[in-house]
Amino acid sequence: MKISEVVAFYPRYPQTLAGWRQGLWQIVVRIESDSGLVGWGYGGGGEASLPIVNGHFRSLLLGQEIHSTGELFNLWDQLYKASIPYGRKGIAMMALSGIDLALWDLLGKAEEKPVYEMLGGLRSPDIHTYATGTDTTWYAELGYSAHKMPHRWDPAQPAEAQFRQTEEQLAAARTLFGSEGLLMLDCYMTWDAAVTREMAQRLQPYDLFWFEDVAMPDQLEEQNMLRDLIKPISLAGGEHEFTHYGFSALAQNSALDIWQPDITWCGGMTALLRIMELARQFEIPVVLHRGGEVWGLHAIASGGCASLAEVLPGTRDDDYPTLWIDEPQPMHGRILPTDLPGFGVSPNPELI
Repeated sequence: MKISEVVAFYPRYPQTLAGWRQGLWQIVVRIESDSGLVGWGYGGGGEASLPIVNGHFRSLLLGQEIHSTGELFNLWDQLYKASIPYGRKGIAMMALSGIDLALWDLLGKAEEKPVYEMLGGLRSPDIHTYATGTDTTWYAELGYSAHKMPHRWDPAQPAEAQFRQTEEQLAAARTLFGSEGLLMLDCYMTWDAAVTREMAQRLQPYDLFWFEDVAMPDQLEEQNMLRDLIKPISLAGGEHEFTHYGFSALAQNSALDIWQPDITWCGGMTALLRIMELARQFEIPVVLHRGGEVWGLHAIASGGCASLAEVLPGTRDDDYPTLWIDEPQPMHGRILPTDLPGFGVSPNPELI
């Protein structure tokens, strides 16, 4: 089949994200074929990535033929090389992610297979989830056995008060989730080495699994140094890294214990498969960022990475409309993709 049209949309999100992310959240990509089949993808970069998809990438894709996964890898390489002058990381790769996922969805529909079957079959039939957010008590009530809390260090506030508040939050979470529950902290690049060391010492009684995004993504030497200082807590990150080229630098610098690529940002399924192969070579576990979304879920189900999927339930009082129809939802801390062809979802027409 041939590609006949490529279009990217910025959904009509009911709630505008604050700060720098206004207008920069996820995009929806539609790729049409001469067979009548349509592939849907999800990418990053927001409104800034739309001209890349609807302009440059579209012009390169129209008329291209797709018959196998090998051709998807070839198309990815073509788009990556063509976007080198302005790409390699950031918005261009986020745009390419949406394109790539739509192509995998399109091929899955043509072959009448879910994407995980194209990746080798369902090898992880029991996928655990972890809830990221602030409503810790509600997540425990919903049956999650793992929870990641956001933490932002504020240098303008008294340090001791912030340390004590974090200890209290982790103590309460450990009580709620029990001794077997997984607990993690997402620091979102706000900690320095001194804060990280102090947190590791003070939080030792609560048996944390990982600290995430402690430092800026380019501070590879600092992260390498911190790994040994915070053990047995693992150092995790990678949501702000792109393609297997970027993760190769992480590997060569031994910067992280756990890699967390985001399939809708790092370059799509094609890039993720290359990243996971690299991780196997270096024996580094991969836990996908936002892996409970349908795009990453197929990679997890195929056994290519850790069987642990991040979901963002929000809070008890949230009432947001669904963007992706038929997207699998967690039940009692577990989740699985459907057996529908491709990724098995379509966008809510009210939002695009």
